Amino acid sequence: MKKKNFAALFLAGTMCFGLLAGCGGDAGSASDPADNSQAVSDAGSGESGSGTAGGTFQIGFIGPLTGNNASYGVSASQGAQIAVDEINALGGEIQFEISFQDDVSDAETAVNAYNTLMDDGMQMLIGPVTTGPAISVAAETYADRVFAVTPSASSLDVIDGKDNYFQICFTDPNQGISAATYLSENLPDATVAVIYNNGDSYSTGIYEAFAEEYASLGGEIVYTGTFTDDSQTDFSVQLTGAQNAGADLIFAPIYYTPASVILTQGDAMGYDFTLFGCDGMDGILGVEGFDTSLAEGMLLLTPFSADLEENATFVDAYEAAYGSTPTQFAADGYDCVYTLYTALQQAGCTSDMTAEDICEAVIPVMTQIQVDGMTGVLSWAATGEVTKDFDVYVVENGAYMVA
Repeated sequence: MKKKNFAALFLAGTMCFGLLAGCGGDAGSASDPADNSQAVSDAGSGESGSGTAGGTFQIGFIGPLTGNNASYGVSASQGAQIAVDEINALGGEIQFEISFQDDVSDAETAVNAYNTLMDDGMQMLIGPVTTGPAISVAAETYADRVFAVTPSASSLDVIDGKDNYFQICFTDPNQGISAATYLSENLPDATVAVIYNNGDSYSTGIYEAFAEEYASLGGEIVYTGTFTDDSQTDFSVQLTGAQNAGADLIFAPIYYTPASVILTQGDAMGYDFTLFGCDGMDGILGVEGFDTSLAEGMLLLTPFSADLEENATFVDAYEAAYGSTPTQFAADGYDCVYTLYTALQQAGCTSDMTAEDICEAVIPVMTQIQVDGMTGVLSWAATGEVTKDFDVYVVENGAYMVA
């Protein structure tokens, strides 16, 4: 995959409908998204969804900026800010002002954050970042006719029946099927166990698709262990079950925090296995207090690696701004902004349009555009599902390398 900055490519044969009118004003200054105590910038006053003069579009962002899932929201918000800064620095006819709201990965809080953004004049939404809040907010955006993209809420329930809501990330079924195909084709002799969170829609959705596809390809799962959010600090039962079943590979479609616990506890009990995860496991090398040497040899299905040369410009900008290496979630946030940028260009939208008018203008062009982003070349079905390539990476010497 070729991943570029300033990544707004159109499909052959499509054309912008014309130059955008009413532009030329400067975007308001924004605070650092790493400051989780407040929204980055005020979106202005006026009626809900109203545009502003001067060519500045008002974007809202909702995600966990504090709490257990803060890493995902902070990364996505910071990636989005990098893209906003790039676009505004171009001095072109489209400028963005972005306001960040913290939902602590809670559905009710996310809806309240959405209402705050609407009161402040939001015209388009990025988020929510996690699935539960995204499902709740998606219903609100559909009723209000606000166009939205989510960086990482991957359940089909987020977009089902909502023509205004599009995903930047792989869907859960897509990840499960892709993981099963990779194992069947590349590790056919592996003895596979599964550990997943049966109280989490992301983990369950990937597991169900994986199990069905892996069985159809002739694979066998020798052990399946489950857990919930309340029991993700002790995996001794699940690890013992997988070890007794002879598993030398554990497929775990889970987030990186419990994954680090699995690797730590497995090492303590002398269990040698390969851990294979999906995009939620990105970030494991940054877990505080985790011995990253335990992740050596771990496999990860993700569309982004900070260690690839073609991503260096984005990585350098991110590290300069925030002092850390971007994860896939930062890249997803970045691609959200460029998706909005490309769609607005293609639809010929102006910043004085209402949120509803922008939504109705942008929806039909989403199936016509491509965005050459940090996570691949993205295109969309009318259902809101994204199409892009994935890669499987292996952790070698503390870095992601293509497997």
